[in-house]
Order: sequence, then C-alpha cells, then structure tokens
Amino acid sequence: MTQPELPKAYDFKSTEPRIYEMWEQGGYFQPWNDPNKPGFDPDIKPFVISIPPPNVTGELHLGHAMFVSMEDLMIRYHRMKGIPTLWVPGTDHAGIATQLMVERDLLKTEEVTREELGREEFVKRTWEWKKKYGGIITTQIRRLGASCDWSRERFTLDDGLSRAVREAFVRLYEKGLIYRGPRLINWSPGLKTAVSDLEVEYSEEEATLYYFKYKLQGSDEFIPVATIRPETILGDTAVAVHPDDERYKKYIGRNAIVPILNRAIPVIADDYVSMEFGTGALKITPGHDPNDYAIAQRHNLPIISVLDTAAKVNENGGPYKGQDRFEARKNMWADMKKAGLVIKTEPYRTTIPRSQRGGEIVEPMISTQWFVTIEPLAQAALEAVRDGRIKIVPERFEKVYFNWLENIKDWCISRQLWWGHRIPVWYCPNGHMTTGREDPTQCGTCGSTEIHQDEDVLDTWFSSGLWPFSTLGWPDETPDLKYFYPTSYMETGYDILFFWVARMIMLGLEFTGEAPFHTVYLHGLIRDEHGRKMSKTYGNVIDPLIVMDDFGTDALRFTLLVGSSPGNDTSLSVKKVEANRNFANKIWNVGRFVISAIASLDHRPSTIDNGQLSIVDRQKWSLADSWIQARLRQLVRDVERLFQNFQYGEAGRHIYEFLWSDFADWYVEIAKGQLQDEESKARTVETLVHVFDTALRLLHPFTPFVTEDLWDHLRNAVRNSPVFALAADWPNALIVAKWPEPGEPEEWEESKIADFEEVIQDPVRANRNFHAEKNIKPSQKHGVTYVNPYKAELFREYLPTISALSSTDVEQSFVYEQYKPSGAVTSLVVGSTEIYPILSGMKRSEGDTARLEKELKEAQSHIERLEKLLAGDFASKAPAQLVAKERDKLSAYKETAEKIKAQLK
Repeated sequence: MTQPELPKAYDFKSTEPRIYEMWEQGGYFQPWNDPNKPGFDPDIKPFVISIPPPNVTGELHLGHAMFVSMEDLMIRYHRMKGIPTLWVPGTDHAGIATQLMVERDLLKTEEVTREELGREEFVKRTWEWKKKYGGIITTQIRRLGASCDWSRERFTLDDGLSRAVREAFVRLYEKGLIYRGPRLINWSPGLKTAVSDLEVEYSEEEATLYYFKYKLQGSDEFIPVATIRPETILGDTAVAVHPDDERYKKYIGRNAIVPILNRAIPVIADDYVSMEFGTGALKITPGHDPNDYAIAQRHNLPIISVLDTAAKVNENGGPYKGQDRFEARKNMWADMKKAGLVIKTEPYRTTIPRSQRGGEIVEPMISTQWFVTIEPLAQAALEAVRDGRIKIVPERFEKVYFNWLENIKDWCISRQLWWGHRIPVWYCPNGHMTTGREDPTQCGTCGSTEIHQDEDVLDTWFSSGLWPFSTLGWPDETPDLKYFYPTSYMETGYDILFFWVARMIMLGLEFTGEAPFHTVYLHGLIRDEHGRKMSKTYGNVIDPLIVMDDFGTDALRFTLLVGSSPGNDTSLSVKKVEANRNFANKIWNVGRFVISAIASLDHRPSTIDNGQLSIVDRQKWSLADSWIQARLRQLVRDVERLFQNFQYGEAGRHIYEFLWSDFADWYVEIAKGQLQDEESKARTVETLVHVFDTALRLLHPFTPFVTEDLWDHLRNAVRNSPVFALAADWPNALIVAKWPEPGEPEEWEESKIADFEEVIQDPVRANRNFHAEKNIKPSQKHGVTYVNPYKAELFREYLPTISALSSTDVEQSFVYEQYKPSGAVTSLVVGSTEIYPILSGMKRSEGDTARLEKELKEAQSHIERLEKLLAGDFASKAPAQLVAKERDKLSAYKETAEKIKAQLK
C-alpha cells in the first residue's frame, strides 16, 4: 500500500515552532491531575519543578540553555511515566540588573538620571521597560522546547508574590529574626548599594604591596607592616601581632602612631596573625576588611569608616577628605615617603573583589542595613539534609553545603535601589519603627501620623528564596499549594547552591514547616572546548540563539545533556553541536526507511496480537530480529537505571549508540534484505516499528522536536497499514506516550546477542577491516571460507547476510566445521571463527594497479634518500636520537614497500 513519504531532509526551522504550538494548544504542558478541575484525585502524587527564574529583562545564554534542557528532560520523563507533572515557569525582577539597564537607557535616550527623574516616575518607567522587554527571555525559553505550564507563569513582583514577600518579612520581624544596624557589608561605589557575595567576582590581578613603618609612640622603634590599600591606614584602630612572635612580643600593649594622622592605636596580640606571612604584623582596619572586623569584635576595638558611598575619603580622613580612594592612595603614599615612613613597594598578585554588574572594585564598608538573624534558620536547613529529607546530587556537595551553613553570617537583606520589594517598615519622628501586612497610616508605637517608609528594597534573593511556595499561592492555602507543594526536584547550577538553594531550604522550612523539595540536582558550568571559562575577554562565548539558528534546538539540547554529568563542568564546541545535528538527520533518514518499509506492506493480516510482539512470534524471528529486540530490552533497562541514578548524559550516550550503531548501521541494513523475502517482510516491518517507536520514546526527553515529528509520521503510517494493531494504544502525541517499562532480563537475550556478535558482527567487521587494510573496494567481490566448529549451521543460514554486509561474494563463500588450508594463505581469527579470504580469482582494476605502483615508487624514493643519508657523515655526526629516528623511518618505508609488492603479486 502507498503512504505519504517523509520529506528527504529534516527542516527544524519550520518544524520546531509548529510542534511547540501543537503541544501548547493541546494542553500537554498542564498536569492531567489538576486540583482546580473536575475529577481531581488528591492521592496521586505529582512531580513538580519550579524553574530557576531568569532575569526578566535578560537574554538567553548557555546557562539558561543548560538548566532548561535538563529540567525539561526531567519533566518529560516523568510526564511519560504517567505522573501528573508540573513545571512552574516565571521570571525574577532582578533588582540591580534591571535597574542598571533602565538607567543606561534613560541616559542614552533622554539624558536624564534616575535621581533627576524621581523614584515614582523611575519605577513607572521600569515597569514599562519590563512590559516591553520582559517577554524576550520567556519566548527564548519556549524556543528551547520548555514544556512549562505557562498558565501558571509567575513574576517576583506580581501582586501575589509581593504579598508573600511582605508576609515573610513581617513574620521574621515579629519573631525577632530581622533587625537593623551597622555592619560590614560589600559596597558597590558605582551602583551605590550593598551587594551580595554572589554579586562580587574575585579575579587574580597584579597589585602593589606597600611596606611602611608603624612607629611606636614615644620611640624611634617601628613595626614593619604591608598593605595593598594604603588609603585604609586612615581607618586603622590597631596593629596586630602573633602572641608567640619573638620579634614583636615586647611591643604588645604599647601604642603605635597612625601615619600622617598621628592618632595613637594599640598593639594587640591575636592568633589569627601568621608569623610567616609578610612582615608578621597586621594593620587592623575593621571598617574596611572582614577579617579585621572579626578581630575588632574580639578586642572591642573602635570601628572607623574612612570612605563615603562614592568611595571618596570622608571627614575621618584628615587632609585627604573629598579625594577619590585611588587618588588618596597616591597622595598619602607620597606624604608618607616625605615623612620617612616608607620601607619599599613590590609587585604582588592577589584576588581583587569586583562588582559583577559594574566591574569596579567593591569596598568592604560599615553601613546601616537590614539583616536576618540566620543561625536558627541555618540549623533547620542543616538537619534537613543530614536526616535525608533532602538529597543533594552529587553527594560530594553536601560537605560544601554543611561547611557554608555551619559558618554562615547574618544575611544583609537591604539594597539601596528603587526597583524591587520596598522594605515594609515605616519610621516616625520619635524613632519608632512600624511594620505590618498592610501599609500603616500611623506609628504603631506612638500614633504619630508623620510616618515615612524605608527607602531601601529587599535583596532579590529574599523573594526568590520563597519561589517554590510563593508561586503556588502561599501564604494562602490554595489548591495548588496543597497538592503541588512540597515540589520534587530543584535543578540548578552548583555555583548558586548557597545563595539560592540554601535560602529556599531555610525559608521553606521556616514558613511551611516542610522542605521545599526532596532532591537538589546540581549541574556544572559550561566551558569552551579547551576547558576555559567562557568570557568576552577570551572571545569564546557561544551564543545559543545563533547555534539554534544554525543547527536546531535538538542538536544544542542533546550536546548539552549528553556532555553533562552531575556537578561537573561541561565542555562545549560548535563542532559537537554540528555532529549532533548530523545525529538528528541520521534518525530522520532511519525514519524515512521505516515508513517506506511500512508502505511496502500489502493487506496481509498482522502477526501482532493486540499491538504487542507475542512469545509465539519470537519463534519466527531471525537472528537479527532477536538480537535487536534483546539489545532494545537491554537499552530500556540501562536507560531506566541511569535515569534513576541521575546519569542523564550517560543514558543519552546509550540511546545514541543504539540508534546510530545497533539500529541504523546493523539492523536496518539487514532489514533491507529481509524485506525482499515475503516470508519475513511483515515480521521485519513489525520489528522496525516496535524498535523505532521505543527508541523515539527514550530519546524524546533529549530531542523533543525531531522525535515528536518523526513519531507523528510513524503513528500515521502504522495506523493506515496492515500493522495498525501496533499503534492501538498510541496517544495523539509522543509527549504523552507511555515511557518504555524495563522488563526483567530473560535467558534468550544474552544467547541471541552472543550468537549475533559471533556469527554476523565479528566476521563482518573482520572482513571490512581486511578490505580497508588491503584497499579492496566494495565492487571487488571475493569469496570467503568461514570455519567454526560450534556454529557452522548458523553461519550457513546467515551467509547471505554476512556476505551482503561484508561486500563479499556469497556464491564463492563456504562454511566448514573443520578446515585445513593448503599452502600460504591469508587468515583472520575472530574468537572461535577462522576466516580465509579467497582472493585468487579476484581481478584488480587498472586504477588500483597504477595507484599501487605509484605508492611503491614513492616508498622506494624515500628508501634511496634515507640509505644515502645514513651512509654518509650524518650517521656519525648527528645526535644519536636523530639518527635513530631516521633509521626507524627507513625500516618503515622498507616494510611498506614489501607490503605493496605483495599486493601487486
């Protein structure tokens, strides 16, 4: 019967948007068991992932492509398992990033700053910017094939999520876990805000180490000290030495004099100081260094801040007041030189903290900020992992998680920005603070109506820390929250394990009493093909949008997923993506063959019972049929085991090898012969359909577009053919087709695999290798004698198959249990099989003879040149290693010449 043919080439550009629209309009992204719809069953456990929300005004980069591909794989796998599956999408307001973009745009287009515009108008403009550009990232995520439930899309500044943020703040405040006070924080002078540790990047840079004299009060004696930031000397409140350091013991308890300012400060002893490092003495500047701050807390030292929010020297800096920090550094060092306090300077390589957004050097600075008392929340988060409620994959990151939470510091949650959740605290002239779930109209302490709200906004991580439950309706007990929370997996990069994952765990336990997810899966960073970090400086950044334009989404997804393993970085190159585009094309061509095979069937009854290959049918399978079915069963078991162990990349490699090698290169080639035989035709088609259908289901989570399109063609072809029963229970789309269930290994599997390898694969490979070595073309047919004392009958049965795959002459080939050749013959030994190519009657073409004669002439020319070289002075004067190398070359050319002569005979 005739069927519509598959197009010759897979056109991903037209297919991808068409398939995605079909999925979305078909409602396939929504969980089939929905608490908001009739027929809901609360006892069926769902599988839920909350997407790590990308920045609302961001654009797709490889990090997004990695987590979207990985999470979509997890979601599609569980959906095909028949589990109600929900993937909650959404975006983050991304305080600093978005505000910066809007500020730059205003300066560029209107030449106005946010300060000139005013807070209310600036926030209004930022919302307009979000409406204009906020959909770009979600459109790009859709392009990756993300099967999110877009009807549940959330944004961290939505009314519902804003109410959740307000509720969380008020609850913590009422429990006494939120406070306001001066603390040392990371300050970005360019952004004029506190920034989190995540927003600080540390880079190895060349700096200068300045050595100077800390003179002791009332004496010419001094303690040598070194610093890379001389301007911070202005804020020194002590000089610290190790209590056991014999060089400085005598100075402990005395005073030293701060250069230029002539302020007296104590010399103190502290175990933190290393006697071996530098001069063995430290200047202590608690207002501008976290380690110094800790020392100051231990010794009750005063804290002096010498820089303002623009990183200019303030009133505590004496003559340098108003100077930029780097200008003050230069001027102060010059003044110290004049005063005879300079010892020396030397180059010094160190780590410099820079703002991730602005690039300028971040200053540790004392600032009045809002903090969360984190220790009680951290203890609960530690216990949740220790007692097994939460599993971290890979397990080695548990140690990192424990280490961070055991040494955690209070969390600075305020940011000096305008875009974000404004801190819900109001002040009155009497210094009282009022907070609440609704905006107050008067002070909650004294009743004053002269109240104003705190100017700062909350750290973005505060709202994103509530993400798994705020997106489902918390603090209200919504149907979604009751059914879908706790979620299942949290999949993200290992680089934000602390900054986001740990905070979600802490806040989830605090506000819901439950861990927000039971599994944390961490993927690695994406590096270039040489293992280097991708950066604009190296010029090695790969744009996923360009890659998808060139090679298709499936090729990029498959490359990222198959190249990944839990917690390890992934090397990516465009060549790898191109190779996987070729894989998609290979699958497409296999699909064309399978569908054409279906179309070749007439209306004979199918031997399939109820769409399943029965035990009775197995008796009629050829060795190749049995082998591919056994390999398929093995593959299903392997993939399931690897998925259960989170080894998704390895599972993808198994599927790739099966489809490319086992199915396309072996079974399909054998099937071409079997389809010519009316006795085996229907059975071969049934096997092709069953195997290809199962393989497409396994591959679908990796490459959803090409598999969905192929499967649709396959389903239509099967349903309109004599083997229609095979598709009796197939749904209308692969996205919801049943995941192949692994069966227990059966005895026949291993024996059929062993037979196929011994009787077909090994002899064919041996023949092909022999042909390649001897430059025998496929058109140069020759006979072969096969000798196997155990499986001669199988060899005879499949001799036509072996000959077809080996490009040998079946009519001139023989099989024996025992055989003793006479004279000198070529023999190949593979396992228990001896193979004797029969070359005597084979004629060589004139072209082959000419080629061999040319190769022989070239080899002889090299032999003559090398013999002449080695017979002269070179052999006695040149280095022995070089002479030996030339002798080896001569031996190799002689061997080549002999082989060519033998072939010419």
